[in-house]
Amino acid sequence: MKVLEYLQNKLKNGTVHITLIDPVRQVPEAAGKLAYTAQEVGSDLIFVTGSSGTTQRNLVETASSIREKADIPIIYFPSGAEAFCLNFDAVLFLSMMNSRNAQFITGAHSKIALMLKRLGVEVIPTGYIVVEPGMKIGEIGEAELVSRDNFWNAIGYSLTAEFMGMQFILLEAGNGAAQPVPAGMIRAVKKELGIPLIVGGGIRNAIDARRVRQAGADVVVTGTVIENAGYRERLRSILSALKE
Repeated sequence: MKVLEYLQNKLKNGTVHITLIDPVRQVPEAAGKLAYTAQEVGSDLIFVTGSSGTTQRNLVETASSIREKADIPIIYFPSGAEAFCLNFDAVLFLSMMNSRNAQFITGAHSKIALMLKRLGVEVIPTGYIVVEPGMKIGEIGEAELVSRDNFWNAIGYSLTAEFMGMQFILLEAGNGAAQPVPAGMIRAVKKELGIPLIVGGGIRNAIDARRVRQAGADVVVTGTVIENAGYRERLRSILSALKE
């Protein structure tokens, strides 16, 4: 079963949860254990992000360790061209809609598109919109950040991505953000969209997760929550809030 089909089936049953793992933040063996725990408490997929500082070696080793420990699909979430590997079930083909640099909209994509096709890699075209504060990804991607009160701007970028044929929209506040994307913005964007909405960044507890879900997020991504002691119970409470 392709990952897109898996996701679509999961969405029929309610909100989907994705655990994001950054190879830079722990050794590969620890990443595998995190993925196993995420699967155990009910996470539906794993994102592995290629953030600043990722090397070919730690990306490959992290992906291999996760694959050994977890059975749920693993999707590569690239944020640069520093490293790439094929030990994933699919690649999130991200176009940062509000970047000032065309490299993050289509430029970098054109350099690997033919390779992905020739190798038969499943790609999931996704419109990526970075909302304040944006954190490191907003800086790296040279994003013209969507302000937290500018719902019209978020709607405009989201519909543009949908009209271009994207299969998902991802609203991102940035890994480590103090707060998630505002509930009002999620609600406004979801009202206009005809494709699933992913929301990530700043979702640290069950209250945040429930608010984002109730606002209309179809898919919720958490990452920072697994980087500290006691992450199992925090992740379990987030899953409970999403799946209730």
